[in-house]
Amino acid sequence: MKLPDNIRIAVIGLGYVGLPLAIALAKRFPVTGFDINGTRVDELKRGIDRTGEVNRSDLQASALEITAEEESIAAHDVYILTVPTPVKENNEPDLGAVRDACRTVGRVMKKGAVVVLESTVYPGVTENVCGPELERASGLRCGADFFLGYSPERINPGDRVHSVERITKVVAGQTPEVVQKLEALYGAITEGGVFVARDIKTAEAAKVIENAQRDINIAFINEVAMIFRRLGINTHDVLAASLTKWNFLDFKPGLVGGHCIGVDPFYLAHLAQKLGHHPEIILAGRRINDGMGDFVAEQIAGELKRVMPGQKRFRVLVLGLAFKENVPDLRNSKAVDVVRGLEARGSDVSVHDPLADAAEAGEFFDIHLLPNLKEAKGYDCVVGVVPHADYIAYSGRTLGGMVRPGGLIADVKGMWRHVVLPDMVRYWQL
Repeated sequence: MKLPDNIRIAVIGLGYVGLPLAIALAKRFPVTGFDINGTRVDELKRGIDRTGEVNRSDLQASALEITAEEESIAAHDVYILTVPTPVKENNEPDLGAVRDACRTVGRVMKKGAVVVLESTVYPGVTENVCGPELERASGLRCGADFFLGYSPERINPGDRVHSVERITKVVAGQTPEVVQKLEALYGAITEGGVFVARDIKTAEAAKVIENAQRDINIAFINEVAMIFRRLGINTHDVLAASLTKWNFLDFKPGLVGGHCIGVDPFYLAHLAQKLGHHPEIILAGRRINDGMGDFVAEQIAGELKRVMPGQKRFRVLVLGLAFKENVPDLRNSKAVDVVRGLEARGSDVSVHDPLADAAEAGEFFDIHLLPNLKEAKGYDCVVGVVPHADYIAYSGRTLGGMVRPGGLIADVKGMWRHVVLPDMVRYWQL
């Protein structure tokens, strides 16, 4: 299908997923990007993307129209919803943002519109939640006056290789005509091709198990790391040997946070339980990974007591607060669990992150980030939690200069395992 040149597209939500998608679409079609956060919209209009996913020159050169005004997205042909799908405190799915986005679109859409959900959800949400919400807000009939589609997002924050222009996009639609339209739309912006799923529920299921699978694999490695610590075996040495087999999967121990892998398995678990099935493996993986931050803190605290017997409190510097390397994103970061665990076990903890926003760290976690590391010296322990490129580049001399004689370098991700440290500096690795 050839799409008309004047097809109008609105992307709802301009975060890590929505902004790169909107920028890519705007190279081929008239696109309006909408976000309810006025501050975010003002920053984007000035060429500032605090997520770091789009650089200033690309943002300023884009034909994308950016707005926080609802009327600016009225009467568009295609609406793509890229809003967060977090979980509540009890780990139940929180579809509030999805429902709100549907109500916003429903108030302004015209007959014939196609509404595509990209957010990660459990199978059935697009048709059973979005459809009715759009109907109520618009007064139109789903499947007759407007139509639904689903195309799961696959953005990996900080990943410049697997960008939206290079990955395979999965699409599904309510009718064959919708599928053809979405295949042409996404096919126009990605060189990775388009895969047409059998139906919308299938596409939703494909996305949610992608992240659940990764969560379970990391949980397995985290559990064997716990076992190997008791044996006095280095987990990274074990993995290096195992990776010589052609079909061994390359996963490393560590913290699992963020807005995808640490959240999405709960969506699948929620649906399973509604259907009368207890998801043992999925929830076991979540329990292991959610407890990993405190496990790391316990191990480091024990090592400090072992190498500094009799000392009651310790000065500790934690390097990294973002949920993963080379991104500023603090959402659902498990680095904070390491900080809290160390504090609870007798440490006075300072925290540094070269990418994270200091105001957000204060708002989300009540943590004051060090502005720099110029005065970072004399610590009892330095804990490398997030392998930002800046930290990976540290020499043994730099690391040794941060701790007192006999101090401990604790390496959660194994980023300094090959660095030669000065004499009298101790090294611990997960």
